[in-house]
Amino acid sequence: MTPRAENPVAAGVHSSRHKDEAVRARLQERRARLDEALERASDPARLEAVLKEIDAAIDRINTGTYGVCELCRDAIEPETLQADPLMRICLSHLSDEQQRAIERDLELAARIQMQLLPDKQLQHNGWEVTHHYAPAGMVSGDYCDVISGGPAHESFFLVGDASGKGVAASLLMSQMHAIFRTLIGTLPGLPDLFCRANRLLTTTTGSTQFATLVCAAVNGTGRVRIINAGHCPPLIVRGGSVEEGESTGLPLGLFYTADYDCRYVELAPSDFLVFYTDGLTESRNNAGEQYGPERLKDIVGKSASMGSGAILSAILADLSSFRGSSRADDDLTIMVIRKL
Repeated sequence: MTPRAENPVAAGVHSSRHKDEAVRARLQERRARLDEALERASDPARLEAVLKEIDAAIDRINTGTYGVCELCRDAIEPETLQADPLMRICLSHLSDEQQRAIERDLELAARIQMQLLPDKQLQHNGWEVTHHYAPAGMVSGDYCDVISGGPAHESFFLVGDASGKGVAASLLMSQMHAIFRTLIGTLPGLPDLFCRANRLLTTTTGSTQFATLVCAAVNGTGRVRIINAGHCPPLIVRGGSVEEGESTGLPLGLFYTADYDCRYVELAPSDFLVFYTDGLTESRNNAGEQYGPERLKDIVGKSASMGSGAILSAILADLSSFRGSSRADDDLTIMVIRKL
């Protein structure tokens, strides 16, 4: 039986109410913490002012005006509300000084984010790794890292994509960076690592936030463990042939009880992996056509005899040729992992 299509208006109303309830819960949690802090505060007036702002935001949720600019009555930018749920006006009505303060904060956030990235080209345990990381805006929701650790002294190569764009996505990216840097080496296997990371993200992020992630764990041999939490299919290049890896679990942060599996592959010297975010395959040219996974597989296959840096350069050159003058509208991350 074909399921009945959901009324799009009703679906939008339900989604909006669900988001408002999530905001209300976060605001009430903040209010409870402020109440506790107020009892110990040496300057209670400042905290009382914040409490009034929180109460006012909850009242706006109750009356259905939350997220509406009090000056122009248009919707406040979602990223602005994500960064400051107490915001009453949209960015266009901020004073020049307020806008400059936001720009300074974003510039600082961008610098911090770039400092979290690994070196663009490095070698780990007999593997050569090269990556390209290009935010579409000032900050990015893409996650890219190389970590060494664990009792077997393995190396872990990770590429992920946080849901949404801008500030909210970059905050989730930073949280993933901290979680995996903390957990790697403390758990017996990749499935345990991903299960623990998923539970942490599920309990500490908003209900609409999640992240896809692919990870390869390697040691000095050619045996690779790959786990893919709903991310773009990694490309596995062996003997010049290109195959796509499958998903082995759900995106992180969706369901607390999600399980994850590993895939094992053997790579010989000069074989390699390509991890990427959908800012590559979903990139469009002036005609509105997508770059697509097949074109990526084709250029990767033609570059199979090259080093990791040359492979990455070939992908970027082909993407630039395809895209022409069209602008990137999504973050882009590519990582090439080659067995030496």
